[in-house]
Amino acid sequence: MRRIKVFVSGILAGISIALGGTVFLSVDSRIFGAVAFTVGLFAVCTMGFHLFTGKVCYVFDNDRDFALDLPVMWLGNLAGAFAVAQMELATRIGPTIGEKSREICQLKLDDDLLSIFILAFFCNVLIYVAVEGYGKNPHELGKYLALFFGVVVFILCGFEHCVANMYYFSVAELWSGKTLLYVIVMTLGNGVGGIALPLLRKAAAAKKKQDMGSR
Repeated sequence: MRRIKVFVSGILAGISIALGGTVFLSVDSRIFGAVAFTVGLFAVCTMGFHLFTGKVCYVFDNDRDFALDLPVMWLGNLAGAFAVAQMELATRIGPTIGEKSREICQLKLDDDLLSIFILAFFCNVLIYVAVEGYGKNPHELGKYLALFFGVVVFILCGFEHCVANMYYFSVAELWSGKTLLYVIVMTLGNGVGGIALPLLRKAAAAKKKQDMGSR
């Protein structure tokens, strides 16, 4: 029953990110599109949905069940992103955003896997900054600035977010074996990037504690 709830919450997270992606594809300004895309992570964080890229950052802070929830979240994210894309393709905006997404997705598929992994790694470093800042910043404005800068910077840098790309590939109608491989590599890059900064923070905190204890 709990896993079903996680899956449904994952679907809602996928829908949220897909709506952010829809805005990005619907405007001509890349900067404005990046700013508007933040609605996706805003919805996820304020409503408590299960987004793989955000939750994976805390895998070492939780138990085994949490880790086993991650693939369920991922599948839910995919289902939500795919559903939004299919509904949009049945509307008058479908052809326009589909064509724009195909151009973006083809660029991704023409890239090599190492590049994709590295770009996904850096994406989730910024996602961690965003979700950790939202959760831990004591100032209300600081919480939302964390979301804003984390999302806008990763988009403008061209970093790879696996859930956003699930939506882009779906609305571009470019799913294939190669596409799935690229999304998996993006997922791995996001996962490693998501745990890198928190692990380094823990190591630094432990070293500082050790140094203080030896005085």
